[in-house]
Amino acid sequence: MRNKKNKHLGIEIDPELHYKLHYISKYYGRSANGQILFLVRQAIRKFEKAEGEIELPPPEEGSTPDGE
Repeated sequence: MRNKKNKHLGIEIDPELHYKLHYISKYYGRSANGQILFLVRQAIRKFEKAEGEIELPPPEEGSTPDGE
């Protein structure tokens, strides 16, 4: 079941990238969404390891650095 607190992120990608994403996702037994989340989490871990942990603002302040 979808968590209603999760944010939606729509992206537009070219057909070749779309095909390759699905190919890799299937190879690893993930959905395309699951593969994207895996890659985003991996990138965040790498960034935080190099630059330090990103502190989250209190819930009432907003959900992104630019307040969106």
